[in-house]
Amino acid sequence: MAGNIPDFNATVRAGTGKGAARQARRDGLVPGVVYGGGQDPQAINVPFNVLFKQLKAGRFMSTLFNLKVEGQEDVRVICRGVQRDVVKDLPTHIDMMRLKRDSRVNLFIPVEFINEDVSVGLKKGGTLTTVRPEVELKVTAGNIPASLIVDLENLDIGDIVHISDIEMPEGSRPMITDRDFVIANIAEPSALKSDDEDEEETVEEAAEGEEPTEGEEPAAEE
Repeated sequence: MAGNIPDFNATVRAGTGKGAARQARRDGLVPGVVYGGGQDPQAINVPFNVLFKQLKAGRFMSTLFNLKVEGQEDVRVICRGVQRDVVKDLPTHIDMMRLKRDSRVNLFIPVEFINEDVSVGLKKGGTLTTVRPEVELKVTAGNIPASLIVDLENLDIGDIVHISDIEMPEGSRPMITDRDFVIANIAEPSALKSDDEDEEETVEEAAEGEEPTEGEEPAAEE
């Protein structure tokens, strides 16, 4: 099931070339172009403030958007380039590529944890430690999963969840394939850690004060 795809609002840019692009920037817009998908390229304008906010949010180049242009049918797009001012580092032009439903793209998919209230380890006082709140997957544009599901019900303290433990949605696979990386684990309670550390210190102190057993020579003093 496809996840929620954010909208990307744009308007058609009248005219092409440097003159039209400069006018767009004077009007507080960022000029751009949409290409691919078996259609002709289309010149667009995007509100500068909206684009700047989305760029600051991160993952812009790996986010699939639903392009909305008034009077046209919505289409799925992904950014393939952002040109910036060499001095101010502000966006001056954007390239968006149309995607067909069977196009393959790399996207970051969030990890969702379920059954926390009945988890064996959490009920014992363990703590869920999330190592990767999202995972980069290669997915098809027409079948984007809303999330990766991790069931915590039978996980105990000390258990670790690896990427291989998660059932991949149909048509999806992790971008990292050379190692079985960690998604999360259930750590022991901090109070239990303190008790174990205190016990270890007590054993060490006792060992330091022991007399040498028969046959052992006392350690020479320096």
